[in-house]
Amino acid sequence: MSEQRARELDAADPGWRDQFAIPPWPGGSEPDMAYFAGNSLGLQPLAVQEVVEQELADWRGLAVEAHLEGRRPWLSYHELMRETGARLVGAVPGETVMMNTLTVNLHMMMATFYRPAGGRTKIVIEDSAFPSDSYAVASQAVHHGLDPDQTVLRVDPEGVLEAIEQEGERIALVLLGGVNYLTGRFMDIPAITAATHAVGAVAGWDLAHAAGNVPLRLHDWEVDFAVWCTYKYLNSGPGAVAGAFVHQRHGSNTDLPRLAGWWGNDPGTRFQMGPLFEARSGADGWQVSNPPILSLAPVLVSLEMFDQIGMDVLRKRSLRLTGYLAELLDAADLPGARVITPSDPQQRGCQLSLAVPGSAAEVSERLRSEHGVTADVRQPNVVRLAPVPMYSTFHDCWRAAAALKGVLGG
Repeated sequence: MSEQRARELDAADPGWRDQFAIPPWPGGSEPDMAYFAGNSLGLQPLAVQEVVEQELADWRGLAVEAHLEGRRPWLSYHELMRETGARLVGAVPGETVMMNTLTVNLHMMMATFYRPAGGRTKIVIEDSAFPSDSYAVASQAVHHGLDPDQTVLRVDPEGVLEAIEQEGERIALVLLGGVNYLTGRFMDIPAITAATHAVGAVAGWDLAHAAGNVPLRLHDWEVDFAVWCTYKYLNSGPGAVAGAFVHQRHGSNTDLPRLAGWWGNDPGTRFQMGPLFEARSGADGWQVSNPPILSLAPVLVSLEMFDQIGMDVLRKRSLRLTGYLAELLDAADLPGARVITPSDPQQRGCQLSLAVPGSAAEVSERLRSEHGVTADVRQPNVVRLAPVPMYSTFHDCWRAAAALKGVLGG
């Protein structure tokens, strides 16, 4: 496939690249890097700077009064994302809240939804779960006085449904990645959630690689809870404030046990400064602290962008871009390399993972320094390429395939 063809595709299908800061390639044959690491850290939306500077200006000019008198009052700042955050993941307003970071939110959710009792103690995760998830569930087992080696059941993603059926009444919680971070596999969330409920267990999802990547319908799928970060596909900056979902049927139950904090208290009584916690309804009732405004401002910008474009539109462009990259990689005939992401477009997001011969870190470094292509590495031998529909181009995909052919000697 020719470079000219890639440029023609870009002319007809440009995406929203002009709304982002693209890292330059100093001294390279192209002005900018071909950036494929948005599954690790998304690029900066140009609109972020103005919004952050507005909050700095309100802090400078109003100080504490900005909680009530700022152009976006800080007291209710997180509520500005109530509807956009809900639409992003297919929730209804009140089921989502932007707070904390991903693994903190995971622990907050498990404090409520992992309640081992009798013989129902097991936590099911995939055998290639992101390490932080593994650490979190093991530590929760220990917190409940259980042996994590006996409690945490690691299963092949392709065998999840069978494992749920086999373990049945011994399962307390199924916690999987919506899109597997290593392979890019898009899990069948509704089917797995239904199977989990059928055996009487709780279905929780880590959507770090799914939110902003694939369409989600968490409310309709009756997911119990979910958590996600916002610094990958949601382009909200390093260490950005994360998101959490609690289904309406749980959020309306203010008697559920939880790790409580001031900001989860009923706003009507919060400033009475009483000693007793009165949970507010919805996902907001799991908040513990007031929102970090300077960290939330980029999230506000990002969610508005996704809301304006729409996940269904982004998904269609994602399928076109990722499909094009898959065709290019197949045509390149890269010796010793193979794509480990499912070939079925419906079973993947905008990521293709390649197992490469030798060191993935060395391959990635050559891609960057010799060809101006930024990829992501998972040791020892996986290179991940994410053509993000917001800002990636067909020409970026062409550059990546040509670069890999040059580095691997295809």
